[in-house]
Amino acid sequence: MTYFKSRLFLKYIWSYLFILLIPLVFLTVFIYHNAVTNLRTEIEQSRLAQLTQAKVIVDGRMKELGEIASRISYDKRLTPYRVHDPIYSGEAITALDQYKATSSIIGEIYLYFHQDGKIYSSKGLNDYDVFAENVRFRSWDKDALYRDLNTFRYPTMRASDSVSKPNGMQETMLAYLIPITPNNPNPHGTVMYLIKEPELTGLIDSILGNYQGLTYILDNQGRPLVDNRQGEALSAAEAKSLFDTLTPGIYDRTLNGKPHSIVSVKSESNGWTYVTIMPSAQFFSSVLHVRSFIIMLFIIVVIAGAGIALLLARAQYLPISTLVAFAASKSAAKRPGTADGASGNELDRIRSALQEYSSRIDLQEPFARNHFLSLLLKYGNAQSLTPELQDAFDLSFDRARHFVLVAGWEQDGELGRAERQEIAELLAQLEFPELAAQGYGVELSQPDQFGLMLSFDPGSGTEEFEQVRKIVEAVRSMMLEAFDFIPVIGVGTCYASPDQLNQSFIEACSAFELRMSSGSGTVTYFEKLSYTSDQAVWIPANTLMKLAQSLKQGNYDVSAQMIQDAVRGLQHSELSALLMRCVCFDLLNTILKTASELGHHRLLQEMAPNAAYGKSLDELERGLLNLAAQLCNQVEQTHRKEEQSVIDRIAAYIDVHYVDANLSLETVAFEFGISPSHLSRSFKEKLGLNFIQYIWKRRLEQVMHRLATTGEPLKDIILTVGYLDTPNFIRKFKKETGYTPGQYRKMFAAGNGLAESAADAEDL
Repeated sequence: MTYFKSRLFLKYIWSYLFILLIPLVFLTVFIYHNAVTNLRTEIEQSRLAQLTQAKVIVDGRMKELGEIASRISYDKRLTPYRVHDPIYSGEAITALDQYKATSSIIGEIYLYFHQDGKIYSSKGLNDYDVFAENVRFRSWDKDALYRDLNTFRYPTMRASDSVSKPNGMQETMLAYLIPITPNNPNPHGTVMYLIKEPELTGLIDSILGNYQGLTYILDNQGRPLVDNRQGEALSAAEAKSLFDTLTPGIYDRTLNGKPHSIVSVKSESNGWTYVTIMPSAQFFSSVLHVRSFIIMLFIIVVIAGAGIALLLARAQYLPISTLVAFAASKSAAKRPGTADGASGNELDRIRSALQEYSSRIDLQEPFARNHFLSLLLKYGNAQSLTPELQDAFDLSFDRARHFVLVAGWEQDGELGRAERQEIAELLAQLEFPELAAQGYGVELSQPDQFGLMLSFDPGSGTEEFEQVRKIVEAVRSMMLEAFDFIPVIGVGTCYASPDQLNQSFIEACSAFELRMSSGSGTVTYFEKLSYTSDQAVWIPANTLMKLAQSLKQGNYDVSAQMIQDAVRGLQHSELSALLMRCVCFDLLNTILKTASELGHHRLLQEMAPNAAYGKSLDELERGLLNLAAQLCNQVEQTHRKEEQSVIDRIAAYIDVHYVDANLSLETVAFEFGISPSHLSRSFKEKLGLNFIQYIWKRRLEQVMHRLATTGEPLKDIILTVGYLDTPNFIRKFKKETGYTPGQYRKMFAAGNGLAESAADAEDL
């Protein structure tokens, strides 16, 4: 897919994957850790229960041994007298054998009386020396054994020890010594049990189960009695350190450099401690099935998430790619020979295109606004403005009344470029809050003339004309304060709809022309112009002036309305047909006079007879309308020809002076005596390129020609054609041609025999 070639598309995919993976990883780790923790807790609780059960069993067995020793101490068959009596000694041996049989953990039972040289067992009577020779403990010598048998006052369990038998066999056994009579501070003897170690370790074998670790039984002094090891052992130092600080409960500790879980319980009856020690790492290995399931689930979710991420990224990227394609098709950067893989991602290219469009709009907006307002003055129809267009040009025609004034200046020479620009900026948008009025200025095609469209809301108790006069005086005062020259102002009639601004503009032009011929620095109101003495018979003079002005402007809509209004007024009068025809000659004379002033004498000869000799008033009206249409069409054609001629002369002027770095729209407009806005609008309409683009095209063509035919340095060539910013020119050159100037020169260097040495340095 071409999508995967886009870094932005891949970035979207990765962003969605990260949104999925980050919580998924945390969730997976949480689930896995929770499973391990639960398993560990279960194992530890199981060991705790098993240790407690082992403790109960061992305590029971030890209690049982204590009870046997107590019964021995009170058994008449086992008194010192009867044991030493040859007649009853057999009964004593039998009795000991019977006591031995009562407990399954007793390996052998011995009875010893203090300071006696004999020791008795279930197998018979032996001298102590013979006994010590037959039963030898590896870490408990004969003397120590004799001392302990005579001195112990409390039940004592010795740790497991290796015991050698007369037959040469060795067994690991524990010795449990109980003084008799039990709990007597002055015992007279000792009962010693020999217990095979497996008898005790068998009770704790099942605690570890399948896990590695150690199980200990410690005496009341913390010394190991027995231990059960599965795959691990503690050093003596670590065991001593652990047993010295051991407390009942479940806790963690590091042993042999590894974390271990320790479970410990303590017997209340004899103080023994039961301990299991297991490496904690086993708990993680015990959840392999859980881990496998989690990994499988993780992979499935990632694959599904990747698919969803792909769909979401595509859905998000699709409108962006559409914008990129649109921007590329419209951008000046998209030229033949330009690489598709432009630098930056799609958003950067869109941003660049928007910046380019923005710069174009910023450059053209004043001219576009002026052009649009000029069309309103000519054709009206302000209601066709869309809200977006009004917002773009910051226009609003929401007031109740609307009129137009035309301002100009009578002085020697035309206004300078700076002065004209200041006036345009001053009149671009006006606001008079105290008069509830606002206005928009537009530069007219006639030199040093500006139109101003004004809207206001009538005030209560104030005549409309008086409010118009105050608004006009406010505009005039503002202009007088800003400039040293006095404006001449013509004011059109007020209308309720902004669609009639074109009529008010015609009236303002009429008022402006009338006053221009009779005085300077004055304000002329169209509705105050003189009327004929008998309004019932003659067509008002202001109507004829308005008709003449609309014909001069080539505005057929206004001229047709003037003719129709005049004829309609005559039709409602009580004049005779002959008199009405005579009155209509005022309209015909106005049209013919205007045509004569405009130099259309051929039109007079062709159209005047037909218009003058209609059979009825309606036919006369149609003739006059036809004549007005022909005249307006001739005016439009003349204007177009004049504009085309002017534009041709301006284009020729640019072809000669484009190398001038100071060449600008304002200087050319000043040179040809037209307004910059009108020049910008007409230039684009006639040539299809705006003013700046045309100059750039001429300069570019000259640079390309010199690069291909000369060896001049690039900087000198650029300065020669009037461009001062060399780096900017190089960037624009590459956008237009797809090559840098150095690359372009190399393309022609071989064929023309030009040196290529300068080409490498020209792109710096």
